[in-house]
Parts: sequence; structure tokens; C-alpha cells
Amino acid sequence: MKFSSFLIILCAVFSACAQQKKINDIQLQPDPKNYTTELVVPELQIPWGMVWLPDGGMLITEKSGELIHFKNRTKTLIGNVPEVYNRNQGGLLDIELHPKYKENGWIYITYSSKEGAEKGGNTALIRAKLENNQLTSIEKLYKGTPNTTRGHHFGSRIEFDNDGYLYFSIGDRGNRDVNPQDITKDGGKIYRVNDDGSIPKDNPFINDKGAKKAIFSYGHRNPQGMAIHPDGTIWVHEHGPKGGDEINPIKKGVNYGWPVITYGINYSGTSITDSTKKEGMEQPLYYWIPSIAPSGMDFITSDKYPDWKNDLLIGSLVFQYLELVELTNNKVTGRKKLLDGMGRVRNVRQGPDGYIYVAIENKGIVKIIPK
Repeated sequence: MKFSSFLIILCAVFSACAQQKKINDIQLQPDPKNYTTELVVPELQIPWGMVWLPDGGMLITEKSGELIHFKNRTKTLIGNVPEVYNRNQGGLLDIELHPKYKENGWIYITYSSKEGAEKGGNTALIRAKLENNQLTSIEKLYKGTPNTTRGHHFGSRIEFDNDGYLYFSIGDRGNRDVNPQDITKDGGKIYRVNDDGSIPKDNPFINDKGAKKAIFSYGHRNPQGMAIHPDGTIWVHEHGPKGGDEINPIKKGVNYGWPVITYGINYSGTSITDSTKKEGMEQPLYYWIPSIAPSGMDFITSDKYPDWKNDLLIGSLVFQYLELVELTNNKVTGRKKLLDGMGRVRNVRQGPDGYIYVAIENKGIVKIIPK
């Protein structure tokens, strides 16, 4: 090899390494403390999902299987909630209202379901209506198969886009060598369906023999955050193993690489793969090393937080803080620590009043009030 050719290759390697480093080499800045907090819903254990009703009340899912209606400082348990497979990371998971809820009354819920011939459970999506503090008109829209007794990687989050399509996530169910890369199998996927559970005619794998027609993207590990960007695109974050948590804007039919490529390693410290990049597999917008164990996610669009507007909020389970991810032209340009030490953040959402609400394990739901 000529020396000049060697230099070209070497420069390309260093350039790639430098670019790789830029993806995640952004230091976490201290809490600006330009806000106060108020505990608005006390005494919750593992509050996973939360959504606001038109009357100002909230619906809150507890992972254990309870659906709570909170209004006027009063908690009311909702009846006729499906039985959940409450094991490890499984349970009653996310909740979302139909964009036209005032007209049709549909509520969407994901949970780990025992339904099926096999022991264990897998993630299911239902819709239902709320009448006299009971779920009624329950319809099963999707159920991941097969069940497994493994207690981890159920996902799950729900989000509607501006066209009325419903997105939801199911984790790889702990079977990374089979599920994420196989579009004929559930698990490790982002799904897209119509609001009645039917399959959109332009879903990417609708004409692929044997494929799960609801799949929108694949190669995911365990997405526990999903939000709609102000530009209308769907973003998710997902748990990596030891290192390699990711933020990913979701694109139709795209393979996000798990476990063929990852920036993480096994919890034992051994290698999963030597590859962090591969042709045909999408790079994350951002990744964390070490892992923060992300859960919950929302964009700030409210004028109540002018310094944070259009930035992203993501909860950290392992480090027990809320992370403000600063964005410029859809690139991560800064990180700030909020609510440091308050507890394991399970979810974060901007309410209809423009304020940010944060669900914290063994505490409740906290409102962030700017100074």
C-alpha cells in the first residue's frame, strides 16, 4: 500500500472515530434550579402512564395493575381493568387518549397480558371507554406473541401522530438473538396501526410474506420513551444493555441495529458485538455511556419554559434525575440535570395547562413550576 493511501485510510478512521465521539461526548451540566416543584399526586408506587381528561382529571396507570382517576385531590380506582402479568418489568403500562377523545371517548392502554396458549405474558394494546368509573367497550387491538415467562423488555409507550396513526412499542422480551431482527416475530419493534387496530395500507412490510404487518421499524431493544416532535415525527428512546441507551427519530421500515450493532456491552462486562456501525442499520441520534436507564419522554412546546422550549425531557431510573436534552437543528447540543435525587423518574409529560409533570417511583407526580 502506498503511504498516501495509508494516510487517507487513517484519516478516514480518525474522522469516523471523532464523529462517533461527538455523538455522545456531551457533558451533563448541573441543575440550573430555575424552577420549584409541587407534589400534585402523592403516594404512587410505580406510576407508568398518565394522561389528562377534558374535565381536568388525570388517568394514571400503576404498574401493579391499578388504573387511577385523580381529580380534586381524590383518587378513584377504575374498575374492569384487564388482568396484567405483573412480573418484573411487566404490568399495566402506558395510556393515551384518542386525538378526538371528546367526540369518540376512546382510551388506549398497553399492558403485559397472559392471554395465549403459552405460560407467561407479552405486551398487548387495547382500547376502551370510561363510564361510571369502569372500563367498557374493551377491544383488543394487538397482542404480541408468543408469551414468555421472561420478566423483562415489555416496552411500552403509545403515541399518536398528526395523521391519526397510533404507534406503540414492544421490547425484545429478553430474546435478543431472535426477535429484534426478524420481522416475522414480535418484539424489539415499533408498531403502527390505525386507531381501530387495522393495518395502514402503506406500512413498510405489509406485502412481505410472513411479516408482522403492524411493524413500522425494527432492531430495537426496549423502548420505554416515545413522543411526537414539534415537526410531527415520532421519536423514541430505548434501554441499552450496559451502556448504549439511545435516542432515535423513527423512520419507516428502518432497522435500528439491535443486537447486531450497539454501543453497549453485556452486564457481565463481556462484548455483545464488535460492531457499532453497519450498512443498512441506523445510527442513533444520541447514545449514553454509561446508561442512564431512560424512561418517559416528552418535548417541551410550552411558552412557560422559554429557555427549554423545543428541547427534550427524559427520565433516568438509575441516576434518579430528569434530563433536559438540549436540541439545535435536531442534534443534541447540551444536557442538564433536573430534579436531582428526587427519585426514579418513570415518566414525564407536558400537561394541557403547559406545565411539566414528572412521575416518580414511590413518590407521586411532581409539577415543575418555573421561577
